[in-house]
Amino acid sequence: MLKKLLYLSVILITHNLVYAQDTIPPDLNIADQKFVIRNIRIEGNKKTKGYIIEREIPFKTGDAFTLDELVKKFDTARMQLTNTLLFHNSFLAMDSLKNDSIDVLVSVKERWYIFPIPYLQPVDRNFAEWRNQGLGLDRLKYGLKFTYNNFSGRNDKLKVWLITGYTKQFQIQYEQPYSDPTLKHGFKVGFAYAHNAEVNYMTDGNKLQFVDTTPFGKKKWYAHIDYLYRPGLRTYHSLRLSINGEHIDDEIFALNPNYLNGEKKVIYPELKYNFKFYGVDYIYYPLKGWLVEGNFIKRGISSPVNMWQIDGRATYTQPLKNKFYLQWQGYFLGRLPNEQPYYNVGMMGFGDFYLRGLENYVVDGLAGALSRQTAIRQIVEFSIPNLLKKKTIERVPFRIFARVYGDLGYGYNKVNINNLLNNKLLYTTGVGLDITTFYDFVFRLDYNINQLGQKGLFLHVRNDF
Repeated sequence: MLKKLLYLSVILITHNLVYAQDTIPPDLNIADQKFVIRNIRIEGNKKTKGYIIEREIPFKTGDAFTLDELVKKFDTARMQLTNTLLFHNSFLAMDSLKNDSIDVLVSVKERWYIFPIPYLQPVDRNFAEWRNQGLGLDRLKYGLKFTYNNFSGRNDKLKVWLITGYTKQFQIQYEQPYSDPTLKHGFKVGFAYAHNAEVNYMTDGNKLQFVDTTPFGKKKWYAHIDYLYRPGLRTYHSLRLSINGEHIDDEIFALNPNYLNGEKKVIYPELKYNFKFYGVDYIYYPLKGWLVEGNFIKRGISSPVNMWQIDGRATYTQPLKNKFYLQWQGYFLGRLPNEQPYYNVGMMGFGDFYLRGLENYVVDGLAGALSRQTAIRQIVEFSIPNLLKKKTIERVPFRIFARVYGDLGYGYNKVNINNLLNNKLLYTTGVGLDITTFYDFVFRLDYNINQLGQKGLFLHVRNDF
């Protein structure tokens, strides 16, 4: 039995733990025997506290499992450690065996945590919008983003952003998700200020209209405090209370008096509840499982700012054979009451809430939904040597995926003047190529066709910096 159990530990050390039960020799007749976890040994965590790693492991010393159960627990732990975004890689293995008890080895490879990064990015909502605005250098914002992840080794984060150029921006934020002995409660605090000279003051033809009102333009600030609660492994809750201020100049007010609901300056409170469930193998590019997120927002109390909002998104990915995957993504949003100032009606075309193929357009609204259907095939996986002198990993990994997809969407807006994409069914289709690499970079290249018969090539870059 000892020889066969040691054989199993070699299987468990691989990254394909979920398939390990299929490779156990058929004469290993101990399926019903339970083994007690005697000790959990962690190695490779130079910065991260051991109890933060143990927080992600779905078992503790004294628990007992069959070998089949243990394989599944190991796979869950590896997924959880990946989604902390603290480690390049991790694996779990049986460290030693004595009678009916085992020791478990958890080995991790930590990332860089300090990023004083020069920052250069177009102010527009995506690359297509920047291209439509002429790719002007005056539409760039630049500066320094200082991010210190895992600040104290407890997966806490410190951010200080100093941005100038098109947008003058200052932001400071600290997040401590585990501030009590149970590692279930935490907090986040922050302050931000931004000043834009050029402002999108309205939407016409489903495209943002800009005006340059130098030197004043638009000024915005907010301060917030969040309560964080994580009762288990995969479920996260947060409750945010913030104070927000916005101020526009006379020219913006003259062009669109409804921008701030007939006001030039507003200060209002906002309460936001957020729920997240991460049941996926990798948050930034899931290839298995469910990811669900929802928000409930109360903005303001009475006129001129008074809005209730509920929104959410979900992603489900089903792996098939031969590195094929089917993925569905859904988004929805609803707002009340049904008359809102302009700055409260932005919807499709912002963030990740867009139809692939309609990147050149926005759909403002009080309610909307979209559904994305995607077939994915991994083409190749490889790595190249890391040429940096100070290395956290020896080789840089890459994976390339091909996609074919189709999207459906609908956005409702009570005010619908010269915006032909509102209040009707929207649909697009296309093919794409994705490249993923370390530090959560995802490069997407899409060739799309929309319902207007327009075709185009679009680039999207996603990262957490």
